[in-house]
Amino acid sequence: MSTKEGKVEEDGADPPRNFTVVQLRKFDGTDDDKGRAQPLYISAEGIVFDASDDSGRATFGPGGPFESFSGRECGAALAKGCLTDDESRLDLSACGTLSSHERANLTDWIDRLKHQRRYPVLGRLIPDDKLPSPDRVLSKEELSSHIGEGDIPDGYAHSPIYLGVAGKVYDVSFGGVVFYGPGGGYHRFAGKDASRALAKMSFDPKDTEEPDISDLTEKEKKVLNDWIKTFEERKMYPRVGRLKD
Repeated sequence: MSTKEGKVEEDGADPPRNFTVVQLRKFDGTDDDKGRAQPLYISAEGIVFDASDDSGRATFGPGGPFESFSGRECGAALAKGCLTDDESRLDLSACGTLSSHERANLTDWIDRLKHQRRYPVLGRLIPDDKLPSPDRVLSKEELSSHIGEGDIPDGYAHSPIYLGVAGKVYDVSFGGVVFYGPGGGYHRFAGKDASRALAKMSFDPKDTEEPDISDLTEKEKKVLNDWIKTFEERKMYPRVGRLKD
């Protein structure tokens, strides 16, 4: 078991996933600190496309005519023929105010991205105001009902997968479906408070079913903190609540 639960999504092998606005911004096609070009994703009316091929980089990448759209929702801007980085048009809600003519333009763009450019569809963008509050309190029963196998909420690409860690609840369907979803190596943690199991790096049922962390060693506490750092800083899984005491 390892805290490195993740280069699969960056390699494009994930099943359809959900994206937050902050997560999408990471995929802007710029070079990393080693000079390697990073994936380039765009969203059109909430549909997230992988525009990392040569034509996509020439259009949406650094120096391209649509570079301000990289890692962003750009449906309304495409529909209006606006190439500037006007924040009011780089927002999913702006797609709801399009005229009939602009709506037709957007439909044409989405069809072009899917069928002419053949950009892979990776998932859906969930705006911040559609995410559950990180302050809501979830019971053990409510937590256990979100394991990635239920109904898919409107606008989502995948059913939510909740994971409790140190009192916080994360939705790991935002990039972690391949790990925590059905068939994934960590699916046994889905819908549970996995604090003890993660801290102990354990798949033992006595740890996966027992959330108590009062007896952790200093080393285990550090491991748990490393997991939390991975969830919040590297994976940027959204917090969707806190566990009921």
